[in-house]
Amino acid sequence: MLPAIIAVLFLALTLLPALWARAVLRRYGGERRDYPGSGGELARHLLDRHGLHHVAVESTAQGDHYDPADKAVRLSAENFGGRSLTAVTVAAHEVGHALQDHAGYAPLAWRTRLVRVAQGAEKAGAALMLLLPVLTLATRAPSAGLVVFLAGLASFGGAILVHLVTLPVELDASYRRALPLLANGYLPQVDLRPARQILTACAFTYVAASLFSVLNLWRWLAILRR
Repeated sequence: MLPAIIAVLFLALTLLPALWARAVLRRYGGERRDYPGSGGELARHLLDRHGLHHVAVESTAQGDHYDPADKAVRLSAENFGGRSLTAVTVAAHEVGHALQDHAGYAPLAWRTRLVRVAQGAEKAGAALMLLLPVLTLATRAPSAGLVVFLAGLASFGGAILVHLVTLPVELDASYRRALPLLANGYLPQVDLRPARQILTACAFTYVAASLFSVLNLWRWLAILRR
């Protein structure tokens, strides 16, 4: 009974921040005619203002992000072309990552390296966990199963580590970079508090992702104990 309660609590902690974040982004996603430009236009302006003319601004279907390899701020279609508070705030946040990259912000570099490793490692971890019972039965050697188990555990742990490193990177891009930019004459004073709420909502999505990785690891451990 207790494991089931723990699982439900973890699931709630995982889903609720993501649902709240979506609600906040939707709430402030309405078009604002008083804004002089779209999220994409603001991103281009802020990058140029800071001398980052080489950083591209692109529309994408892969979600809002900054790509340090291609030196590109990529925004979803609604944020690239939209003139909403959500659009300009998200655009400023992604520009914040470009500023981190330009300044040589070490945690961003660590996250970039970790993501490359963890993307494949988590998939490999799931496969290794599935192979664990088969390998143990085939070899009749508990040590072989232990090796596979530890490898799978390490891969899931890598995903958790990525999320733990990601959160401070996101907070820095939001509060030390994006919010001061927006407060410097780009948003009316009345919009700064909602902008902070949007940035907080975005950060909570990474908290949810981290908790989901922990839940996923716990689920696999529970399966293997059966």
